[in-house]
Amino acid sequence: MKKALLFLAVLLPTLAAAQFPVILHSHNDYERTAPFWEAYSQHCTSIEADVFLVDGQLLVGHDRRDLRPERSFEAMYVKPIVQMFRANGGRAWKRSDARLQLMVELKSDTEPELSAVIALLQQYPDVFCSDNGVKVVITGNTPDKAQFADYPAFVSFDGDLREDYTPEQLARIGLFSNNFRLYSAHWNGKGRMMVPELDAVEKAIARAHAAGKPIRFWNSPESVTTYFTFWKLGVDIINTDHPAAAAQFFENWGNKNFIMGEHATASGVTGTRRLDRATRDFSGFQNEKMKISKPIETYTPSYRSDNASPKKIRNVIFLIGDGMGFNHVMAAAYANGLELSMLKMKATGIQVYNPQDDFIGDSAGGGSSLATGEPSWTRHISSNWDGSEPIPSMTDLFGSMGKSTGVLTLGDVADATPAAYFAHCSERDSLEHITSYWLTSKVDLICGSGRDYVEGRRSDGIDMLKGVKDNGYSYITDVKGIDSTPGKVLCIDDKLGRSAEEANLDLLAEATRRSIAMLQKRSDKGFFLMVEGAKIDYAGHAKTVPAAIIETFSFDLAVAEAMRFADADGQTLVIVTADHETGGLTLLDGDLSTGHVLATFVSDDHTPSVVPVFAYGPGSYAFCGTYRNYELTRILKSLVTK
Repeated sequence: MKKALLFLAVLLPTLAAAQFPVILHSHNDYERTAPFWEAYSQHCTSIEADVFLVDGQLLVGHDRRDLRPERSFEAMYVKPIVQMFRANGGRAWKRSDARLQLMVELKSDTEPELSAVIALLQQYPDVFCSDNGVKVVITGNTPDKAQFADYPAFVSFDGDLREDYTPEQLARIGLFSNNFRLYSAHWNGKGRMMVPELDAVEKAIARAHAAGKPIRFWNSPESVTTYFTFWKLGVDIINTDHPAAAAQFFENWGNKNFIMGEHATASGVTGTRRLDRATRDFSGFQNEKMKISKPIETYTPSYRSDNASPKKIRNVIFLIGDGMGFNHVMAAAYANGLELSMLKMKATGIQVYNPQDDFIGDSAGGGSSLATGEPSWTRHISSNWDGSEPIPSMTDLFGSMGKSTGVLTLGDVADATPAAYFAHCSERDSLEHITSYWLTSKVDLICGSGRDYVEGRRSDGIDMLKGVKDNGYSYITDVKGIDSTPGKVLCIDDKLGRSAEEANLDLLAEATRRSIAMLQKRSDKGFFLMVEGAKIDYAGHAKTVPAAIIETFSFDLAVAEAMRFADADGQTLVIVTADHETGGLTLLDGDLSTGHVLATFVSDDHTPSVVPVFAYGPGSYAFCGTYRNYELTRILKSLVTK
């Protein structure tokens, strides 16, 4: 695959500026609702016109019975191409250097039809006859290869892999188009080709590339599986009768692929659009940093305390991967050689989340149900339907038991999920109301990004820095000080608000480790700690697979820290789950040997897909099964209050 992509980059340097990793060829283009324009709007860089010469006029159609005087080659293709080429200042597309290829299939005898095509195109020399103009390839009833030199140099010809060409003749070959059924008689575009047929296809591709030419297969099946199979095999030009579907599959290609040790995304930033008020300062996923050089280390637990008596539960570490569905977990696992710490937990369950007022939940409703053990409403933060009555959260329950409590997020500290553990209101965007709870909160540790909440000027005139200190908090701005700072701690470290990358991949794990140490010091009766991997959700909203995988890696490293402590302590229950799924992530293909994952998001919003539950430690098997989100917390309550 790498060799094929390298070949294509050398062969077609202008393709680097195109939208897709392959050339899309609009086959049978005349059958489109708007011939030429539909394919052009989908950024197909190769478009085919089937042409007959009838009474001196070049007409478009697959068969003679399809021909109409008004369906002329000039009207349907030549003039639209000239119009767009000149309107774009001598380029096929305003924002791309990709070169357009026009394939003209001669349906009549080679002559005089080919001479008529050439004469028409020569009327527009700036468009069709220049080195930077539209590339013209003749297919169908092409002239004998010995006659290639008889035609103008701006015209190239479709080659046949069964033919041998002299160097001069090969120079006039624009590409090799071959009948796919010559190599594979059975493959229907689903699953894997039979080995002999796959071998024949690979040899055909290799022969075309050895000649320095791209290859296209016609008469092939068309499906999503066909698209990514041909891409992996190194087919340079994808034949499609459905340009919109093919374009949708290949667009934003870098954000659909993760390869361990390699960059899959182009330079730039993905996902800077604000999701809600609490994510206003998120700078986006820096594409050039969406690379992990080697697999992350995972933790193999001892299982000594796994499913021990719930009476042994002293501490609870509750980890929430915001937006993390089953496929987020498996995408990260496949990229990491099928290894994640959370997958080493034996107790697994399925969580269903639906709020009271909708079918699909958000972080506020989902997080609140996990925090309180009660059904919730969208956008609400641990409160009843109108916000008039607070619903106690797990930090309240554990605090009443004399245990220390903490809330840690790899994101904005006032965002919905962490807020559900220390605040109560009917609107997740009421940030000043949410943060005002810090003035009275009994939670021992609150940690995330968002320094302006404390250091900025509030519209209500409250001096937050003074207020939080009056409430007994030590205010720090670096997670490294969590476990060495006396008293309750409000840690607002804006590094926690940045996207995960190799340089900071263990930041949440470090903060988790230090939070555990700090909470141990705060009470000899145990602790409750909620840890959120916030930006798995952001990656889903931005529809970027590399970011989703890397954020899940970061989260899993924190899970490993929790499991490591649970083994050393023997009285700690670890629960891993999500508040909802984001993006409808679908896994399409991959390679365990290279850590390659090909996946796509079907949405940029939350979906009603179920999410995983993993548990480890005393009482862990109580979390096996399928249940609604608030029931998970009710199970936890029943275990710790026995």
